[in-house]
Amino acid sequence: MNKYLAFLFLALISVAMILSGCPKKTDTETEDDGVLKIVNLINGTLGDKSFFDSSAVGMDLIKAKYGDAVVTKTIEMTFDQTNWEPTLLDMADQDWDIIIVGTWQMTEILQEVAKDNPDIKFIIYDTEVDYSLGLENVYSILYSQNEASFVAGAMAAEITKSNLPLTNPEKSIGFLGGMDIPVINDFLVGYAEGARYIDPDTKIAISYIGSFEDSAKGKEMALAQYNQGVDIGFNVAGQAGLGQLDAAKDMSRYAIGVDSDQAELFAEKDRATSELVATSVLKRVDRSLLRAIDMHMEGTAPYGSSETLGFAEGGVGIARNEFYMNLVPEDIRAVVDEVETKIRDGEIEVGTAFGMDPAALNELRISLSP
Repeated sequence: MNKYLAFLFLALISVAMILSGCPKKTDTETEDDGVLKIVNLINGTLGDKSFFDSSAVGMDLIKAKYGDAVVTKTIEMTFDQTNWEPTLLDMADQDWDIIIVGTWQMTEILQEVAKDNPDIKFIIYDTEVDYSLGLENVYSILYSQNEASFVAGAMAAEITKSNLPLTNPEKSIGFLGGMDIPVINDFLVGYAEGARYIDPDTKIAISYIGSFEDSAKGKEMALAQYNQGVDIGFNVAGQAGLGQLDAAKDMSRYAIGVDSDQAELFAEKDRATSELVATSVLKRVDRSLLRAIDMHMEGTAPYGSSETLGFAEGGVGIARNEFYMNLVPEDIRAVVDEVETKIRDGEIEVGTAFGMDPAALNELRISLSP
């Protein structure tokens, strides 16, 4: 027995010496020699040529910049909401250093998971968490989509009162939203204000699909708007909004894309559609995620708070590609540039749907009705 105890004592001493010689992991180090592990969870699917695709591009930008210093992964959780919380919990149980999610639909789920995993950093885009709950490990990214939409609205109003080949006597514009929620209505408020900045009598046909995935219904609603006389329609509906572009092609009318440069995304396979997309209102999820990781690497990421990114931060913009240059006349492009400059300089202050009284929003929509 004494020999056994002596052997056990020596073994314990050896283990203690080995452990004491191992460097401790710091807050900025990971298990794999300092490699930062980042996972992007999409509560939908890729292929929307819009919002979620932009987040995946952001991961590509991060990998391209940091190379072997990062491990990146994008996971499609699909539109089945029963997958979202289990997937987030599963990722939190693994060794990811930063977990990225997006949209208002993930807010409550993230709040619970982040609270229970204070050692993991979380980034949520296009919404913000309730910081009264603490959540010092969460960075929320918001966007000034109302400002970029104001510019698009001004362009749309100029197009519909112009003599472009595909405009018609009714002279109205369209708005196709995914859902009747604040972030979508923020696009609408900016779009309406921009259009009425050009022409106070501008009318806007407004429809909500009730989905961000049903492109068939999006097309049906966009066709109805074009049949009512809409010259140019603005889709703000993710994958469902692709129906707007199909409808534009079928009806030979103009469209405005959203989030990603949708004209460029269709250019190779369906140039006829791209030639009808006057511009896209860009919500630069891709650049904002790269910016977030840049700040994380520098130790300046504002975890525990939210930021709103506008023109100055590269968070929003409008696409000025070859299709824009070919479709939009020079005089209208000059107006677009002037309006954007005035917003940047604070000369134009754009309204927002956030905090807007529901009655006031309804009154606005009624006043816009053709």
